[in-house]
This record gives sequence, C-alpha cells and structure tokens, in this order.
Amino acid sequence: MRTWPALEVSFNGGDAELLQAALIDYRVAAVEEITGPWRVFFHTGAERDRALQELPRQFPELSFQSVDVPDDDWAAQSQAELRAIRVGDIIVAPPWDVPDSAGPLRGTRPTTIIIQPSMGFGTGHHASTRLCLAALQQLDLRGLSVLDVGTGSGVLAIAASRLGASSVLGIDDDPDAIQAAGESLVLNPGVNVTLRTVDLRSGTLLPHDVVSANLTGGLLIQAAGRLQDLTTAAGHLVLSGFMAREEADVRGAYSHLAIRARTHEDEWLCVTLQRT
Repeated sequence: MRTWPALEVSFNGGDAELLQAALIDYRVAAVEEITGPWRVFFHTGAERDRALQELPRQFPELSFQSVDVPDDDWAAQSQAELRAIRVGDIIVAPPWDVPDSAGPLRGTRPTTIIIQPSMGFGTGHHASTRLCLAALQQLDLRGLSVLDVGTGSGVLAIAASRLGASSVLGIDDDPDAIQAAGESLVLNPGVNVTLRTVDLRSGTLLPHDVVSANLTGGLLIQAAGRLQDLTTAAGHLVLSGFMAREEADVRGAYSHLAIRARTHEDEWLCVTLQRT
C-alpha cells in the first residue's frame, strides 16, 4: 500500500497562520487540519525531511513528528469530514455528499462538480481555490480557451468547461496530480478538458484566452514572464495561492498588466489581471 510522507504538528499554543505561511516554501501536497495535531503531507520523503530539519528552528514552540500515512487512512478520514461547499453558482462536492440539484449551469441553478479527495490541492476547501472559482465566474468564458496551471484535482479546469470555455487544458508537473485530475474528469462527464503532465518553465504550450494559476507567491513571481506569454493579447490571468504579505511582490511582477479584480479570504488573495 502506498504511504505519504507527513509531519504531525502539535501547536501547544503556537500560531497556525504563521506555520501555514511558512509551508509555502515546501512542496506540500495537503494539510489536514484535524482535531489535535495537524498532518502536513509532502510529495517526497526528502522534502518532508527538509521541513523537519528547518521548521523546528523557525517554530521552537511547536512539536514536529515524522510519520508515513497509508493512503487509505487519509481517504477514510477525508470521507468522514469533507462536505460539499458552494461558491457562487458552483458547488464542489465529494462523491458522498452530492446534492440532488447536481447539473449544468442554467440561469441561477448551481452546477455541481464532483471531486474525489486526494493528496492534491483543489477540493474547494482551501481559500485560494474558492477565490479562483469565484473569479472565473466573473469572466465570460463562453467560447474561450483556458489554461489551468497547477491543476491539482482539476476542479478549476472542470469549472471553466462548465462555464462555457470551448477548450480547457490543465497542466501540472506532478504525475499524481494529473492522475487525480483524470479521476475527477471521470466523475464529471461531458466536460471538455485535456490534461498534460508538463513543466510550466520548459513545456511547449500555446497561449490561451484565460490562464488560471493557483500556485504560491514565489512561483507566481518566478513564472511571471512565462504566464504572461501564455496569455493572449487582451486575455486574462487569474492568480491566487499567495498571501497578503506577498501581494506587493506578486503584483510588482505583473506591474504592466491591468488589474480587473482583487478579492481576499482571510490572508489569501486572488487577482484578475488583463493584458492590454
């Protein structure tokens, strides 16, 4: 059985928000904020070990323990805890909590996207995913091409298709994420989404009318030129996954793009930019 490298974190009065911000610097697959210690899952054991070496120095008041979690254990706990959430006219639901009104967008009727919880971000229960879902609904995607960078579970790519995009490409450099996104497509028949395992920095990609990138502040800054090149003239960029303390640096990397919208949830931000 596959296991996931993880850290169990006991707070003892420590600051959870500061830890969440610090985790941006690591290749974290998921954070399970269960009652008691958190479980922070990593894509590789080496990245977990790096975090275990560095984080106790930053947070001496916290306790960190290295664990390997069976995949089935994580799935079982998710099934016990996760429920459907609604963002505007989109409901994101696990298979065991699908509302009776599931269907395509028609007028004010919500559309339901079914996502099997996995180790990839994107089940809709993270603030940055909710912000992106709301931002996509503010754009008229009908007949447009959409590129979803760091697609994770594929929820944003599926949402773009349901919102009328003519074609959607979801990319991720993590094969596990692409596998999870593929499973999501099976649960949401009729969407026009293509998936590719590709490195944003070096992969051959064509420009799209709308590019969504729910990454981290550091990655958004590093990839600013590339993301802009992948956006057509007058196209839109939807950026999230960064926090308020990173806003000036992120927006500075895209300073010549027009800001069309800015939203936030707690410390997490999302901006919609347009090439002019």
